[in-house]
Amino acid sequence: MNLVEKLQAIWIRHQDVHDQLMTPELAADPARFVRLNREYKELDELVQARARYLEALANRDEAQHMLESEKDPEMREMAQDEFDTARQRIAALETEIKELLIPKDPEDAKDAVLEVRAGTGGDEAGLFAGELLRAYLRFAEEKGWNTEMLSLTEGSVGGIKEASVQIRGEQVYGILKFESGVHRVQRVPATESQGRVHTSAATVAVLPEADELDVQIRDVDIRKDTFRSSGAGGQHVNKTESGVRLTHFPTGIVVECQDGRSQHQNYDRALTVLRARIWDKARAERDAAVAEHRKSLVSTGDRSAKIRTYNFPQSRVTDHRIGLTVYNLPDVMNGDLKTLIEGLRVADHAERLKQGADE
Repeated sequence: MNLVEKLQAIWIRHQDVHDQLMTPELAADPARFVRLNREYKELDELVQARARYLEALANRDEAQHMLESEKDPEMREMAQDEFDTARQRIAALETEIKELLIPKDPEDAKDAVLEVRAGTGGDEAGLFAGELLRAYLRFAEEKGWNTEMLSLTEGSVGGIKEASVQIRGEQVYGILKFESGVHRVQRVPATESQGRVHTSAATVAVLPEADELDVQIRDVDIRKDTFRSSGAGGQHVNKTESGVRLTHFPTGIVVECQDGRSQHQNYDRALTVLRARIWDKARAERDAAVAEHRKSLVSTGDRSAKIRTYNFPQSRVTDHRIGLTVYNLPDVMNGDLKTLIEGLRVADHAERLKQGADE
C-alpha cells in the first residue's frame, strides 16, 4: 500500500468515526465516546495533511503537463519553477506525514503517579531520593502541573524511604515516562569523615494514572486493612486508625497510604495508586511480547535498569540510554530536567520513525 492509499484508508476511517460520533446512542456509552473522540482528533491531523499532500501532487502534475506541452520559453520557465516548488513541498509533506503515521502511545496524554524509593546506600540513598523528589516537584511546578502527595515515608536522618505523588496536567505521562529506572548518585556523604566518594541509588517509577474505566476493581478482589498513621496529619495521627492498606488478591499488589487526614481520604489515595500499578503491570505484560522484535533503547519497562548517574564531584549528569551528559548538576537537582527529558523524547521519536520505515 503506497502513501496515497494509506491516506485514503485513513480518510475513510475519519469519516466513519465522525458518523459514529454523531449518533444519538453514543450518549449512553461515555467510555466509547471518549475513545472515538480521541481517535477522531488524532486522525484529523492526518486528514488535513492528506489534503495538502493531494494539492501538492496535483500542482506537480499540472506543472509537468505544462513542461511537456508548452513551447513558449517563458511559460516553460514558469512551469519549471512551479514543478520544482511542488516537488519540494511534496518531500516536506511526506516527511511530516510519515511522522504523523508513527503510532502514538495512548497513555501519553494521561496524568501520572510518580513513585520514588531509596535504594542501595543506606541513609545516603534516602537523602538522594528526597532530593530527586524535590527536583520532580519543582519541574512539575515549572510546567504548571498540579501535584498531590499520596504517601510519604521519611528516612531516619532526613530524606525519604519512599513517596508517591499524583501529578495532573497536560501530557504528564508522555513527558515523564522515561524517568522510570534506577538513578545512581556518586558523592561524598555528609557523614564521611575521610572524603571518600560513595555510590548510592534511588528507584523512580512513573505510572500512567488509570481511572475506573481503565481498571475495574471488584470489592471481593481487595482486602482493606487500617492502622494508626505515623506520618503528617496533625492531631489525628496515632489517635485514630486513619492509615489504609489495600491488598489486591489477583496481582498481589499492596498499597499503603497514611498521610491524609482521614481514613476515607487515605482509601481514595490508595485506590488511585493501586489502579495505576495494576494498569502499569498489565501494560508491561502486554508490551513484553512486542519487545521481542521491537527492542527500544529508550525503554520505559525495566525498572531495575540503571538509567542515569549523578556525579556531584564533577557536577555531571549522564543518561546511559542515549549517552547524553550535561554539566549542570545543581540546576538539574533544582528541577531543570528539560534537556535530559527532551533528549530522551527525541531519541525515542527517531527510533520509532526508523522502525516505521523498516516495516
